[in-house]
Amino acid sequence: MANNKLSPVAVALCVLAAVALAVSIFVPLWRIELDAPQYPEGLALLIYPNKLSGDVDIINGLNHYIGMGTLHADDFVEFTVLPYIIAFFATMSALAALVRRKNLLLITTILFVLFGIGAMYDFWQWEYAYGHNLNPNAAIKVPGMAYQPPLIGFKQLLNFGAYSIPDIGGWLFIAAGISLLLASILTIRKPKTSSSAITVLLSMALLSAGCGNPSPEPIAVNQDQCNSCKMTITDERFACEIINTKGRVFKYDDLECLKSSRGNLEVLSVWVQDFNATGQWIQAEKAHYVTAEALRSPMGGNTAAFATLSAAQHYAAPLQASVTNWDNKKP
Repeated sequence: MANNKLSPVAVALCVLAAVALAVSIFVPLWRIELDAPQYPEGLALLIYPNKLSGDVDIINGLNHYIGMGTLHADDFVEFTVLPYIIAFFATMSALAALVRRKNLLLITTILFVLFGIGAMYDFWQWEYAYGHNLNPNAAIKVPGMAYQPPLIGFKQLLNFGAYSIPDIGGWLFIAAGISLLLASILTIRKPKTSSSAITVLLSMALLSAGCGNPSPEPIAVNQDQCNSCKMTITDERFACEIINTKGRVFKYDDLECLKSSRGNLEVLSVWVQDFNATGQWIQAEKAHYVTAEALRSPMGGNTAAFATLSAAQHYAAPLQASVTNWDNKKP
């Protein structure tokens, strides 16, 4: 029956999903990166559908000291079955495109979404067990400390920063899921050509909105350390942060410290504290700055940031100081 057939757009999306899934079998699905002062180049654990790669031996050696289990692909049944599961969904997507049956597409999409949710839960369980089931006789043991890596994003584990994110295969996997969902939406809604484009654009916009840029973190006064000078941050009014392209937050007690390390980072955004509103962050490019000896900031930068030009001018007037912008302050 004609009304049981997929539209050309839905067919193309199914083909895209099939190709993406087929390629994802041969490339890393996920990566966990570790960085610390003693490893300036960083360490990476690459998770393929059927194996582990990267700096596995070095990571196993480090984990031994804190009582974490060693990583061996043979210990995970997932590495045996996952390539076949991905191949199954690639075949189902291709078959849906070939026979152009709506029911086959919807079944494939539902199963794929359920599998994706189950796979992430399984990954979280593995990370939980890996970070909590520690050897009580380990050389380094911090009471109450768990070493569970983040499911996605950044987490500080002692002196190591752990960053978890999809790799090439993971992004292909996500692209396949989006393609199948869009094809199913177009199939169910039966849109006209113009409304099809709108539906696709709205769906992509919603997906992008859900992945928004990372935000600055609150400063724990008298606890957090400056990432540059290693001094404890004692005056939140002068604190500032850099968020790098991986989403990691670097905290500083003064703009001078931020300047000294900014050139070594891949910067996504820079944030400064509003001098008049403790705890309120301003994007560095939007702030107004007053520099004066009377400010006495921790590392001698003696610069305060304000959210509005009028607030900066009001503070600067009795000090006979000028008001500048980020172009005058950035390194």
